Amino acid sequence: MVILVYFAVIALAFFLLIVLPQRRRATAHRALLASLQVGDEVITIGGILGTIRDLDDEKIQLEVAEGVVVTVARNAIAQAVVDTPALPGDANGEVDQ
Repeated sequence: MVILVYFAVIALAFFLLIVLPQRRRATAHRALLASLQVGDEVITIGGILGTIRDLDDEKIQLEVAEGVVVTVARNAIAQAVVDTPALPGDANGEVDQ
């Protein structure tokens, strides 16, 4: 009986620490992919930054430099680029002290 309680505790801990966070990440990623639009700036899983020029259900045309467009799988998009306000300082982003 005690062994079953230990097994249940371990199974519950596994579920709470591994399965639930993975489900949340997967749900958030699906929502991101569904919300993509032409003109959005994104980062791919490989770290390539670009702007979406065209998209369909499976592929995205990503402009990575002026006039350079690559085709990537829609699932290869890791995150959208969020504009953050620049800190006061010089052009290199260094803060005056």
